[in-house]
Amino acid sequence: MSRHNYSEWDGTQNPWSSDIPIDEIVAEFSEDLLAGWGAQGSIRRLLDEGVQSRFGGLRSMRDRLDHLREAGRAQPKGEDILSDIRERLDHIVEMERLELSLDDGEAARFKEVALDALPAGVARQIAELGQYDFASRPAGQDFRELVDELRAQMLEQQFANISEALGSVTQEDLFKVKDMLADLNVMLDEYRAGIGPSPEAFEDFIDKHGEFFPENPQNIEELLEVLATRAAAFSRFVASLPPNQQRELAAMSSAVLDDLDLQFQMDQLGRSLRALAPGQAWDVPSEARGEGSGLAQSLAAIEQASDMDELDRLLKQDYPGASIEDIDPDLIGRLLGEDVARDLDKLRQIERALQEAGVISRSGGKVELTPRGVRKLGERALSRVFEDLTHDQPGSHDVFVGGGDGDLTGSTRAWRHGDAFRLDLRRTVHNAVLREGRTQGRVKLKPEDFEIAEAEQRTSVATVLLLDMSRSMPLRGHWLPAKRMALALHSLISMQYPEDKLEIVGFSDYARPMTPAALGEIDWEPVYGTNMEHAFNLAGRMLAKHRDATKQVLLVTDGEPTAHLVGDQVFFQWPPAWETIEKTLREALRLARSGVTMNIFMLEQNPSLSDFVDKLARVVKGRVFAVQASSDIGEMVVRDYMRRR
Repeated sequence: MSRHNYSEWDGTQNPWSSDIPIDEIVAEFSEDLLAGWGAQGSIRRLLDEGVQSRFGGLRSMRDRLDHLREAGRAQPKGEDILSDIRERLDHIVEMERLELSLDDGEAARFKEVALDALPAGVARQIAELGQYDFASRPAGQDFRELVDELRAQMLEQQFANISEALGSVTQEDLFKVKDMLADLNVMLDEYRAGIGPSPEAFEDFIDKHGEFFPENPQNIEELLEVLATRAAAFSRFVASLPPNQQRELAAMSSAVLDDLDLQFQMDQLGRSLRALAPGQAWDVPSEARGEGSGLAQSLAAIEQASDMDELDRLLKQDYPGASIEDIDPDLIGRLLGEDVARDLDKLRQIERALQEAGVISRSGGKVELTPRGVRKLGERALSRVFEDLTHDQPGSHDVFVGGGDGDLTGSTRAWRHGDAFRLDLRRTVHNAVLREGRTQGRVKLKPEDFEIAEAEQRTSVATVLLLDMSRSMPLRGHWLPAKRMALALHSLISMQYPEDKLEIVGFSDYARPMTPAALGEIDWEPVYGTNMEHAFNLAGRMLAKHRDATKQVLLVTDGEPTAHLVGDQVFFQWPPAWETIEKTLREALRLARSGVTMNIFMLEQNPSLSDFVDKLARVVKGRVFAVQASSDIGEMVVRDYMRRR
């Protein structure tokens, strides 16, 4: 009897196959978020780049498609696209002559005269032989098959896989085509006039004629795009031919279709498509002609070129409402190979994997970070900070939480790597007994059983982080390190100091509260003004809610204040007006008098900023940290917070 072990979900297990590396996906997604791409942009970058150690992205697919196009352009171009048809007609005529040579009758001689009088052009020969009564049954059969093939080739330049839909394209099958064309032209005329079709009418059309549209369009716009793309590709092919071949191809098309009503419907369709899709490259000579010579090869190459154009559009994902679900895996497999189709399937799972991991959610078409996603992002930023912390100072460690060394609090918690090893034996043994159930008098301890006695009664601290978001921050390379620092600090406080409170305020021309999730998405603001007065005022109102906590403000900036509020409006001036400096210092003094301490992290060392920071530090009796490199800001803020706690 098989046994199964179950454990509590803790967020680290991977429910996906080894082909979908959720840990790598989350890591790369987090890195892009920290780099300022936002949730939607980070997913787009993942789709574009793939997971390099496992599978390629849309960019590598586009590169592969470009190589395929180049290889097609390098193939020799056929000189006579109708040469294969001429050869088949010559063979049919020779078969007929052989049959006639075995007949001594007068009728056979008349037939030979008719064959001698056949015109030179392919189109005219097809028209004449269409009225000819073949003596050779094989020759007649071959001719009818040739006409059916040509008829299918002509129609398939507009309607994909038409021969598969009908089984063949005989004269009788043309009635189905004409019926579909008549309904299609009516529908396109209504669309062109802006009076239809209704969704119900379009659905009825697809129900009736869906066999002609394997692309499975979902609405009139998608159907129009499919038809126009194919028609434009054929127009480019025709434009690439010499004038004499253009004329002969047109004549041959009329000969094999041989139906005035059908010709009228096809011409009307062509005019409608050109009017409704003027953005297509109509009649621009195409380089795609295929290997060797002959109509079949050339038309196959044109169809492939049309498929390539469509795939290129889908892979770029730069049209409104674009989704990776739009990309046809069968088209990918046919053009780029099954291995690429498998990569596409894995790319399609990326967003679902992030959702299953609880990192993102999609609401109303918008991707948003979840609380778990914010936590993961903060952990990523915090791990970067801990990687840089030295290991030779008291309390330095590479984990986020550790036990205290002060007075015992009477509470316990699970032991984590890096904690002081102060086991609470009663709770530890209790956990082991619960885990093992019935025992024979022996209890085996495992690391997950360990609980430690919590030490030190900590006071709570309420912190407001004031983050400069003015345009100078990214221009000097400070914005992304400051953003990482804020997320790292949020993660540190959430995990190690849950009794503490952290508020984040971003300020440029105005100050505004920001959630960690918004910080993961938001970018710097391309506006003029560094309004510290408003930031200090907002921080004071936030801290007033935490009456029993130790209150502090962390100011991170690369410049002195250049803006202040006049009523509800912003006054900006560079160099700073004395009124701006005065109002800012007055607001800072109000903070200090309410018991708020301030730490100032100065990202630049220019004289004007240093002079202002010196005044500010004296007013609030705060500390100043001169950051030598913006990449150090995370370590400085986190280290200082931990040291003071």
